[in-house]
Amino acid sequence: MSKQNTNVSQASAAILQEQKQIRREQFFSNPGMVVGLIIFALIVLSAIFIPMFNGVDPNKMDVINRLKPPSLEHLMGTDEFGRDLLTRVLYGARSSLGVGCSVALLSCLFGTIIGIYASYFKVLDMVLMRICEGLTAIPGVLLAIALMAALGASNTNVIIALTIVYTPSVARVVRSSALVTKGQTFVEAAKVQGASSGRILWKLILPNVISPLTVQASYIFAQAIISEASLSFLGAGIPAPAASWGNILQASKSVLQKAPWTVIFPGAAVILCVLSLNLLGDGLRDYLDPRTAGRKK
Repeated sequence: MSKQNTNVSQASAAILQEQKQIRREQFFSNPGMVVGLIIFALIVLSAIFIPMFNGVDPNKMDVINRLKPPSLEHLMGTDEFGRDLLTRVLYGARSSLGVGCSVALLSCLFGTIIGIYASYFKVLDMVLMRICEGLTAIPGVLLAIALMAALGASNTNVIIALTIVYTPSVARVVRSSALVTKGQTFVEAAKVQGASSGRILWKLILPNVISPLTVQASYIFAQAIISEASLSFLGAGIPAPAASWGNILQASKSVLQKAPWTVIFPGAAVILCVLSLNLLGDGLRDYLDPRTAGRKK
């Protein structure tokens, strides 16, 4: 009997190892996800480490050298106040990525709580989902502008406003996935055995909504970066002199024809970051799809 159990354990271990190998192959066989991950990692690492070593103050003005084109001294040129644009863009990446990451995490946290409980309790479903539908009926940028007008322009208020904007969409995604899981046999069995609602929600249902939640988080990350840039461009986001991609673009619009590089470089940073996150999100959607998990192509 012990020999038979050993053989079963070895066979199970071999199957798990094979599935892990297949998953690794699936990850690296998705070029979009790999490229998106590499680009995003390069942006994050550059924003973290380059400013630590170049020692340039992003707010230091040098009026004599204002609107200088890209050169060896200033790789991205200078802006209308003579500030090094490369340093401004990198510090702007810190602000914009920080906002995007915070909004993605907070909206996923609150959206998961709302969606999980709405899927399980009908009374809460009626109330919470009507509120979410009312918020999603308002265009996101308009709602964010209205909230910023009430809260005031600051980094923290941008995060609060965008979290309110994106939480309802997360709640709807989580609720849909949770409703599917709620009808599964193992959940019904847990109810019959007397499992508490909290255990069913957080131990049985929650793990089954992680995959769509992860994909949704990557998209919200990208959308929050665009929304922050839009708010800052309109003067309702992160206020100057703090650097963000949005307020760099806002300050550069008056010198666009004379110094196009002041718009090209921060604009390219926004495009590359959002593109990388969308590629990563599309790849994660395919990679985490249970219909393809553990299968060889």
